[in-house]
Amino acid sequence: MRDLSTYKVSAPGYVTLKGRYVTVEPFVGEQHLQALWDGLGGMGINPLLLYFAQDDFGGIEDFGTWLDNAKKGGWLTHIFRDNATGEIVGMANYMRADPANGVVEIGGVAHGAGMKRSPLSTEAHYLMAKHVFEDLGYRRYEWKCDNNNEPSKTTAARYGFTFEGVFRQHMISKRRNRDTAWFSMIDSEWPLLVDAFKAWLSPDNFDGNGDQKRKLQDIRADLEKERLA
Repeated sequence: MRDLSTYKVSAPGYVTLKGRYVTVEPFVGEQHLQALWDGLGGMGINPLLLYFAQDDFGGIEDFGTWLDNAKKGGWLTHIFRDNATGEIVGMANYMRADPANGVVEIGGVAHGAGMKRSPLSTEAHYLMAKHVFEDLGYRRYEWKCDNNNEPSKTTAARYGFTFEGVFRQHMISKRRNRDTAWFSMIDSEWPLLVDAFKAWLSPDNFDGNGDQKRKLQDIRADLEKERLA
């Protein structure tokens, strides 16, 4: 059993993480609110954030207020910027940090239309996970979502998060019950996960049309077989 008697990590902070396809940047309302709103579809944000707990937004002012309140609650909002176009295309938050136990959650995730059918989302989440494990030294990285949110659960599994179960009647969301699905990555799994991310994100894994040659899940499964051989 690992000796954790001297284990100590700091709380996460805002960080800039630059990849080949996307850059993760701290959200600054005065600079980014309008572009983030537009990147998430303007008033189309409400169906996009169907499974978020807050009420529907009446406009950009409500969205800005929600982000301000999230910051007061300890959420560290980061935007995703497409390196090719410079446009803001999504966001995610480091949240519910527990440095005493080396645990932090990725949440408030929203991918705009500019992230569809591209490596942007995968690289953004790879960069954020890499920072948690390699720069901060955390032991556990969590992903939680409404149990009815099948796309989010599929995405978590694709990235390599392990499903841990459902917390029944976990919270009230939009005045209805929410059962919450819990997923996690842990530090002992990261060496394999990072190798799979790197292999999938390599330019060699994409054809002339930008389509993937191998799925991330298949790469990860092959790496697992190799390490067990």
